[in-house]
Amino acid sequence: MSGERSGRRARVAIVGAGAIAAHSHMPALAAQAHRAEVVAAVDTDPARVREFCAGHGVPAGYTSLEEMLAAERPDIVHVCTPPFLHAQQVVACLEAGAWVWCEKPLCLSLAEFDAISAAEGDGGPYCAVVFQHRFGSGARHLRDLAACGALGRPLVAVCSTTWFRAPEYFAVPWRGRWDTEGGGPAMGHGIHQMDLMLSVLGEWREVRAMAGRLDRDTEAEDVSMALVRFENGAMASVVNSLLSPREESYLRFDFAEATVELRHLYGYRNADWSSTSPLWSPGEDVPSSHAAQLGAVLDAYEKGVRPPVGGADARATLELVAGLYAAALTGAPVRRAELTPDHPFYPRMNGGLSL
Repeated sequence: MSGERSGRRARVAIVGAGAIAAHSHMPALAAQAHRAEVVAAVDTDPARVREFCAGHGVPAGYTSLEEMLAAERPDIVHVCTPPFLHAQQVVACLEAGAWVWCEKPLCLSLAEFDAISAAEGDGGPYCAVVFQHRFGSGARHLRDLAACGALGRPLVAVCSTTWFRAPEYFAVPWRGRWDTEGGGPAMGHGIHQMDLMLSVLGEWREVRAMAGRLDRDTEAEDVSMALVRFENGAMASVVNSLLSPREESYLRFDFAEATVELRHLYGYRNADWSSTSPLWSPGEDVPSSHAAQLGAVLDAYEKGVRPPVGGADARATLELVAGLYAAALTGAPVRRAELTPDHPFYPRMNGGLSL
């Protein structure tokens, strides 16, 4: 099967014809045009899907996901819809035999994540999450150095997503609500930096946190702060904010032998990294981008293996968000091992509680 796949282009469908599809997914697919062709797009707005197809040369447009899956039988589906639609749409695609690459957050709870996992097959179809910051050359180089012990034992980390979203940003009905976005900046914004942190430091053990609604008219938080302990003993501080006029995404890793830092906003290049280590040399400058991750997704599809940032790897990041919210809303430390199906924060990110 893998040889069969590598000999032809994958048939790709786009679900959700909005800005993220147009400005991130389509350019990434254009860069992989020798391996993938976009055969269809889906959006519930007929005018928008017509405009999207005309603007990007997509041959077929649909307003029904089920109709598209039956008619086109795509190999891979890119899900670019609002978060509350993800779980149902991803399961429908998997059950139709299509692999899925879904925008973050993949779903609104650990329960939904496990339902998605149950719809995957042995050897595919699989689902992966868009966490493009793992795939730039700087992050890959850091993981390589950390894995071989060249930087010494990991000790301390700082993970900050301090962004700004004006009040009108939340006029979109699904934003800032537990039942449609799954939370505030921890779930919808800082999750990118937290995922990159986890990819370097590995399994987390315990989280303590606070969250608040300080200035925006939302149901979920607009600021959260957390302390995380990892299985290897390292500790990290995490800040997620949508109230910060000087926006920045910042990561700092203090190892026994070196410090590595990353300062950027929505994406990085090699120049955004710095280190005290003489071994720091990321090589080819590969930006963090949808294009970088899509290459890895297509590699996995052609080989018939699970793509990066899927399965247990993706679940760990969602578990950290669930643990952060559980700690913040209950005021008690949360251990990762506690987040079992009988835990109140397993079926919903707010555990039925309010800020």
